[in-house]
Amino acid sequence: MVRLMVLYNPPEDPEAFDKHYNEIHIPLVKQWPGLLKYTVSRNLRPDSQFYLVAEMDFEDKAAMRAALGSPAGAEAAADVEKFAPGGTISLSYEVAEV
Repeated sequence: MVRLMVLYNPPEDPEAFDKHYNEIHIPLVKQWPGLLKYTVSRNLRPDSQFYLVAEMDFEDKAAMRAALGSPAGAEAAADVEKFAPGGTISLSYEVAEV
């Protein structure tokens, strides 16, 4: 399995960020082909450098690339600029259960 993790920097307006993320961005990402699982972590430590962590799981690298390269992937990527001008950090990696 392959996981894409997106770390969101603290927004200037957390309430507006949450509203947009919940009502617009989550539904966009859920349209990605091949998406197996989508989790969001909130309420990190008060001194955390990140506001929100999103994790999306795919069967393999090819499935992740197909999702990101799809029209739904492009739409979600373009949407990030609308609610997260503070930027993000993205990581992708293989996941194995032990």
